[in-house]
Amino acid sequence: MERDDLIVNDSYALNAHHSEEEGAAIRKNVWKVTAILTFLTTAEVFMGIYFKRAETFTWSMIKWTFVILTLVKAAYIVLVFMHLGDERPNLKKSCFGTVHAIHWILTLHSHLGRIWPFEQLHPVSLISISM
Repeated sequence: MERDDLIVNDSYALNAHHSEEEGAAIRKNVWKVTAILTFLTTAEVFMGIYFKRAETFTWSMIKWTFVILTLVKAAYIVLVFMHLGDERPNLKKSCFGTVHAIHWILTLHSHLGRIWPFEQLHPVSLISISM
């Protein structure tokens, strides 16, 4: 059986109509994104070193700082490398809004889980009640 997903000749590569100027602009953008992500990661590392030694920051503040910086980097990667930044604003809002809503629901569930009505019905207590 012959595979049809292999490129037999170079016609596909020759049909990529990129000029040298367009290629240089694409490479410049990739280097810019790499520099921004490297800067954010380096800032995270130095903040982690500084926060660990400082007595003025609480552990909760440290965790939230890293969570926020990680979400910023993830959003930037999605916008640039997955080409979501080139889409219409409503599509961007719907994608990030959905992720934000799911995150909000999970956060509420984890923080309010102590008063969730079904938590009081622990399986062990159900067995002891039925006996």
